[in-house]
Amino acid sequence: MREAEHLDRGLIVSVSGEQKAFLSWRLLIDDKASEVFDVYKRVEGEDFFTKLNAKALRGGTNFCDENYDNSKACDYLVMAAGNHAEQMPAETFVAEAGSLYHLKAHQPQQSYLSIPLQTPEGYRPGDCSLGDLDGDGRYEIIVKQESQPRDNSHAGFTGQSKLEAYTLDGQMLWRADLGINIREGAHYIPFLVFDFDGDGKAEVVCKTADGTIDGQGNVLGDATADWRNKPEDRPAAYQGKFFEGVIMRGPEYLSVFDGETGAIKANAKYIPSRHPEKENPSPQEMSDIWSDGYGNRSERYLACVAYLDGKRPSIVMCRGYYSRTVLSAWNYEDGQLIPVWTFDSDDKAHPEHFAYRGMGNHNLSVGDVDGDGFDEIVYGNMVVDHDGKGLYSTGIGHADAMHLSDLDPERPGLEIFNTQEPVGAYGMNFRQAGSGEIYWNVPTDSVAVSYERKQQGPGRAVAFDIDERYPGAECWVRGGGISGLYNCKGEKIAERAPRSCNFAIYWDGDLLRELLDGTRIQKYHWQDQSMEMLLQAEGCRSNNGSKSTPSISADIYGDWREEVVFPTRDNKELRIYTTTIPTDYRMPSLMYDPIYRLGIAWQNVGYNIPPHLSVDLVSKFRK
Repeated sequence: MREAEHLDRGLIVSVSGEQKAFLSWRLLIDDKASEVFDVYKRVEGEDFFTKLNAKALRGGTNFCDENYDNSKACDYLVMAAGNHAEQMPAETFVAEAGSLYHLKAHQPQQSYLSIPLQTPEGYRPGDCSLGDLDGDGRYEIIVKQESQPRDNSHAGFTGQSKLEAYTLDGQMLWRADLGINIREGAHYIPFLVFDFDGDGKAEVVCKTADGTIDGQGNVLGDATADWRNKPEDRPAAYQGKFFEGVIMRGPEYLSVFDGETGAIKANAKYIPSRHPEKENPSPQEMSDIWSDGYGNRSERYLACVAYLDGKRPSIVMCRGYYSRTVLSAWNYEDGQLIPVWTFDSDDKAHPEHFAYRGMGNHNLSVGDVDGDGFDEIVYGNMVVDHDGKGLYSTGIGHADAMHLSDLDPERPGLEIFNTQEPVGAYGMNFRQAGSGEIYWNVPTDSVAVSYERKQQGPGRAVAFDIDERYPGAECWVRGGGISGLYNCKGEKIAERAPRSCNFAIYWDGDLLRELLDGTRIQKYHWQDQSMEMLLQAEGCRSNNGSKSTPSISADIYGDWREEVVFPTRDNKELRIYTTTIPTDYRMPSLMYDPIYRLGIAWQNVGYNIPPHLSVDLVSKFRK
């Protein structure tokens, strides 16, 4: 049985008016379902806390203080009811409660927490991840800083990516510089933040190279090495698409960084490697196995965390998805990186693997899709079993986006909603996650695609529960000439789908998801197919160009609703937005859900997609 992450009460307080403060806190996995709570406040200068609620709180884990005075600093506390804490001296109470939130005087009316950044000159904060780096039950945030990222299909030199760790209070813990031999870009630097060795503190894992500088200033490998292709290195007969700035030579490492200090704790030769036999293959040798010799296909990386044995988390590093596809699993224990298995679509000893070639997406997901208690890696239109063997390949080919969850609660097991990038019969498709059986599909409209002068299927696809009339998720896509909104049975329920086709978030207090696109959160009203603006994050920007994704969205603190993180336009801070809408629904933190928590770990990988739960909330609460 996998161990649950240790989390504290996660109390958060937002000023929602001149005399209103909104409190929200976690229901922990060890709490009784019938747990009731009391809320206390101590105003600056007072010796005791005062209970604010007349009756113990049995509904949603949130509360509105209607008598907040923003001219005075105050402390809020939440704890299980019946402690008679108002009779305790304040110091004793704080020590016992462990859920103190200090609100400063003249706190501005805002629904976000600001984290000041120490962004280097010329850099922009981008994708983030979360982990409890010091074991105190609170998450810290890890930020990727980039200056000149490039897609792998484009030539040119990039900057040097940096990973920075911050507390939610804004303290910078460390900065690591990945160096000139790690190329900047969305496809190149997936990083994993998770407690891999079970000590209660998360590590940070990513690909490194000569010249990487850890959070303590230690240099990995040869500090003077420069393995980037230069114009003078171009072979006379080279006919590749591009050359300069690509990194096709030199050692590659997999490194584990200490979460608290940023020091490299373990290092190993990176697997999957560029070439199965040669350290420094030629462009032609790379082309022979990757279908190009200029690093577009070989230098696209994915990564994830998976409980392959059902008990402990493993590291899974991946390379390629357009052609050759390789996944390698590692364990981190006793300070060592230990290889577990490698799956290679081009493994000559396993010709059956060839059916898995070219089936990967720009992202991936993880979950126990076959119900055996172990996680599988859903790699687009193929799935690799927990033991490193192929579970199945649909044969549909490469696609951009997919979603794994209990998308149809009336069918057994989990489902996957996916697309097909090449024009074909499976433009959008819905399948059984464990077997690959395709329940329904909508072909690409080749006439519309031809008219649009595009030669590919949908580039965006989403599956979210936004209409309470139909059980499970609603599905829609952008591109491929496909229009309309479909339910999870494949029935078109509206001729016009929402314009937003990006992220989703639990925000307004009901069990449906709201739509997150750019820096906006909107409510889809299925009654008249209208959109209502719930949040416009002024002064912020989204990430990843036209993808318009947040730095991260997750249940970071507070009740089960999610938070969303954006950088400000001046790149000087992160803002964590949280809802101030009350809800009567109560449930443990979403971070306890196995598919959701692993989704937070892989959210920064490739083309970012939102996390999903392993259950459909509407169906769960209707039972």
